[in-house]
Amino acid sequence: MANSATAPTPPHRIVVVGGGAGGLELATRLGEHRRRDRSYTVTLVDRNETHMWKPLLHEVAAGSLDIHAHQIDYMAQGHWHGFAFRHGALETLDRTRRVLTIGAVVDPDGVALLPRREVGYDTLVLAVGGVTNDFGITGVRAHAAMLDSAHDAERFHRRLIAACVRANAAGESGARPDVHVVIVGAGATGVELAAQLRATTGVLASYGLVAFDPAQQVKITLLEAADRILPPLPPRVSAATAELLAKLDIRVRVGERVIEMTDDTIRTAGGDALRYDLAVWTAGVKAPDWLAGFAGLATNRANQVIVDASLQSTTDDAIFAFGDCAECPWPDKGRSLPPLAQAAHQQASFLVGALRRRLAGKPLGQFRYHNYGSLVSLGDWSAVGNLMGGLIGGNLFVEGLVARVMYVSNYTLHLAALHGWPRVALGSVGRFLRERTEPKVKLH
Repeated sequence: MANSATAPTPPHRIVVVGGGAGGLELATRLGEHRRRDRSYTVTLVDRNETHMWKPLLHEVAAGSLDIHAHQIDYMAQGHWHGFAFRHGALETLDRTRRVLTIGAVVDPDGVALLPRREVGYDTLVLAVGGVTNDFGITGVRAHAAMLDSAHDAERFHRRLIAACVRANAAGESGARPDVHVVIVGAGATGVELAAQLRATTGVLASYGLVAFDPAQQVKITLLEAADRILPPLPPRVSAATAELLAKLDIRVRVGERVIEMTDDTIRTAGGDALRYDLAVWTAGVKAPDWLAGFAGLATNRANQVIVDASLQSTTDDAIFAFGDCAECPWPDKGRSLPPLAQAAHQQASFLVGALRRRLAGKPLGQFRYHNYGSLVSLGDWSAVGNLMGGLIGGNLFVEGLVARVMYVSNYTLHLAALHGWPRVALGSVGRFLRERTEPKVKLH
């Protein structure tokens, strides 16, 4: 009598949708663990082919950072770290069959590269990030630039260079036009962009704009609806930042709520009308609109998936969500977590262990957020911020070189989570040398 062989148990399929900072860190670390545990597979799905750390987008917009030196190719990352990559945008989700559909991919000429496909999962993690919130204000979507992607940032930079070139041409004809840039929203992104733009404009004059002085004729205004800039941070940080911005000749207007935008004017609730040549909207964050009620998942008014303390969807325990696309409880404050990069990083670290415990049939545990403070970069001049909690055992105000070094270290820690410290060290040396042999500002 022949012995009947037992069919091997198929590996548990973990699918991560969204290759932002948190999603890519999660896929990378799970893939690394998979080298020792073949009981599961990891697949990353993203509509783009490359990853860009979102806090760097303001430097791309200002032209002070070469985007190609900082992008990470998902397919190569997966090859190095043990996960599969599927290129395409999430379109539909069948929770009964546990199958998601990703859309077809076409090249810039409209030629089909990949067809519409289905991807099965046993555990699904949504990490699709957030987008700029226009709060439904008339004209914002049509007229303001938003820094939601590397494409958005590069497009704004091209418009900035074009505006300066036009002003230079007008200057050669005897005119003296100014270029007015208005940034709406004085959170970290808005403040950092304003400072970086001032650095960029200070350098542009040395590249042949003979009849236009960008350092003097690019007028930068920062608008904020709250009564101070950087409202989530302590007042001392806001005050120190405002002083530094004033030294950079950046006009700051607080208590100015925008009610309408036209193609050249921003109108505020106070009755003012500000003319602009370029406008950037950085005033809020929400999850993508398509996520609202997606596949019957419970979501809030900001389109975020509602999750419990284990980062599981309250609707379906096979689905997790984290980062800007999730409403995660913050018991210590009695509210949900803010959309911060350090929160997404901590959640990714938690999920590495929680998902492996899920596979072993063990309790997931509960995520606890540790607030280590916030830092805001003001370009090469300075940085300001506060360090909190477990990092120092209290609350410490920092500024200047110390804050600048710590700000840069945040990106270094992100890279280390993706590549390991040896590669990060070599890459840092290469970037240091390259930045001293190339133009300080991207000129196209």
